[in-house]
Amino acid sequence: MTSRSRSSEASKGLNSLSPRRRTVVKAAAATAVLAGPLAVGLPARAADQAPAFLHGVASGDPLPDGILLWTRVTPAPDATPGSGVGPDTEVSWVVATDKTLANVVAKGSLTATAASDHTVKADIRGLDPATDYWFRFSAGGTDSPVARTRTAPAADASVSGLRFGVVTCANWEAGYFAAYRHLAARNDLDAWLHLGDYIYEYKSGEYAARGTVVRPHAPANEIITLTDYRIRHAKYKTDPDLQALHLKAPVVAIWDDHEFADNAWSGGAVNHTEGAEGTWTARKAAAKQAYFEWMPVRPAIEGTTYRRLRFGKLADLSLLDLRSFRSQQASAGSGSVDDPSRTITGRAQLDWLKAGLKASDTRWRLVGNSVMIAPFVIGSLTADLLKPLAKLLDLPQDGIGVNTDQWDGYTHDRRELLDHLRSNAIGNTVFLTGDIHMSWANDVPVNAGTYPLSPSAATEFVITSVTSDNLDDIVKVPEGTVSAIAAPLIEAANRHVHWVDTDRHGYGVLDITDERAQMDYYVLSDRTDRNATSTWVRSYRTRSGTQKVERTYAPV
Repeated sequence: MTSRSRSSEASKGLNSLSPRRRTVVKAAAATAVLAGPLAVGLPARAADQAPAFLHGVASGDPLPDGILLWTRVTPAPDATPGSGVGPDTEVSWVVATDKTLANVVAKGSLTATAASDHTVKADIRGLDPATDYWFRFSAGGTDSPVARTRTAPAADASVSGLRFGVVTCANWEAGYFAAYRHLAARNDLDAWLHLGDYIYEYKSGEYAARGTVVRPHAPANEIITLTDYRIRHAKYKTDPDLQALHLKAPVVAIWDDHEFADNAWSGGAVNHTEGAEGTWTARKAAAKQAYFEWMPVRPAIEGTTYRRLRFGKLADLSLLDLRSFRSQQASAGSGSVDDPSRTITGRAQLDWLKAGLKASDTRWRLVGNSVMIAPFVIGSLTADLLKPLAKLLDLPQDGIGVNTDQWDGYTHDRRELLDHLRSNAIGNTVFLTGDIHMSWANDVPVNAGTYPLSPSAATEFVITSVTSDNLDDIVKVPEGTVSAIAAPLIEAANRHVHWVDTDRHGYGVLDITDERAQMDYYVLSDRTDRNATSTWVRSYRTRSGTQKVERTYAPV
C-alpha cells in the first residue's frame, strides 16, 4: 500500500461491517436504551469538557489486507458508559508503519454517538500482509495511546511460524489480570485468542476468589439490561493489564456463556429467570449489542461470532459460537445427550464447519472452541473431590461422569464432526478450548471407550482460567493439593487425556510450524496479587500427521 492518506466512508450500522475495499466503515449500533448517568469507576480526570480515551484502544480480526480498530471516547464527564448521554463527537484515526506515526498510510474519521455508547470501530483495508502497523485515535485535541497491530499473512504465503497468546475466563472480582500483563510483555505475538468469558455477568460477591471479592466490579447488580452490559464491559476495559495487551497485538475473540449468563443456550440460561429478569430474547439482544459495541470483533453470520480467519498456507482458524444455537443442556445420565435432534452448534454452523475443514488447504486447521470437545468421565474420585468437581462442572453429585454443557452433552454433533474428519482424511485439526478453568492436553478419540485401540480424529489444548475459581479454590486448599490426587485418577479413567491440571490459573502460548503445533502452559503465582509472576509449567505438541498429543520438555 502507498503512503497516500485515504478518506473514511460511513456505513449504515454495525451489521454492515463486511469485507470490502474501503478505508473505514463507520461504527454504529442498534437503538440504545437511554438511562440516567451511572458511575463505572472510571479513572479520575479533570472535570472539563475535553474528550478522553479512558477505556484504551484495541484491534482485532486481522486480515491479509486489513484490521479492525476500536476505541471508546468519553466526550464529557457525564457521558459515562451506559448513560445514553453525551454529544456526537468526531473521532479521527491514523495508521502508520512506524511507532512515531511519521509514515501515515491511512487515516479517516468517525462519529461517536450515544446510540453506540460512544464506541467506534474502523475497519481498515488496503494494508500490506504480515506487517506491523501502529495506530492512534484523536478527538477534540486529545490523543489516545499509540497501539501496535499486525495484519495476517497473504492467503497464498508460505509462513514459517505463527505465535498466539491464548486466554479465557477472566473474572474481575476474583483477581487481577496478570496473565494479560505477561502476554503484553512479550514482543513475539501475531495475535491473541480469547476463548470466551471475557466478562462475567454475576452480581457483586456472587462469584469471587474463594468467595472473597478481590476488587468490586460495576454495576453491583447482576447485569441484565443493555445499560448493565455496557457498564460491565466498560469496567473491564479500565483494567491496565487488559489495556496493555490490547495495545500490543490484535485480539481474535469468541464469546461463551458469561458474556450472556451462566450456561446459556438458545432459549435461556441457568442464571436467568424468565419474567423476573425480563425475557431471554431481550437480555440476549442486549448482551450481543454491548459485546459488538465494546469488542474489536466483526459481527459474523446472523450476528454471531462464528467466522473463519486464514494465516497464509500455515493455518486457518474456525471460530465457533456454541451458545446462540444450542439446545438446552440435558440432565446428566438422562440418555438424551445422544438425541440426534439436540445440537450444540446448530445445523447451519455444523455444516459450515464441516465444509470449511474439508475445503481447507492449509497445513493446520485450528478451531476456536469455547467448551471441551474431548469426552470426560470422572472415574473413581473420592467423595470429597467428587463433590467440588461436580459443583465446578455443574454435574450431579451422584458420580455420573458427564458435563452436559460441553460437547459431552451433544454427542450426536460430536460424532458427526469426528466421523467427518476421519471419512475425509482431514488431519492436523487442533481444538483450542476454554471454559473449564483447568489445563488439559487431549487426544480427541473417535471412540473413547476403546481408545487407544481406536483412532484419534484430532487434538485439543484446553487453557485454564485467568482468574475464575478452579478445583482447589472450591475446596479451599493450597494450590496443587487437589491436582496431585485428582489428575492421576482423571487420566486413568480418560486414556486420551495426556495431562490435566485442576488447580492453577494462567494462560497459554500456541506456536505453530509446518512440523508441529505446540502449546506452552504458563501459571500465575497468585491471582489476587496485582504483581503476580508467571512461570512456564508444561508444554505439549501435536506433530503433523499424527492426530495425537505428546509432551515436550521446553517452551518454544
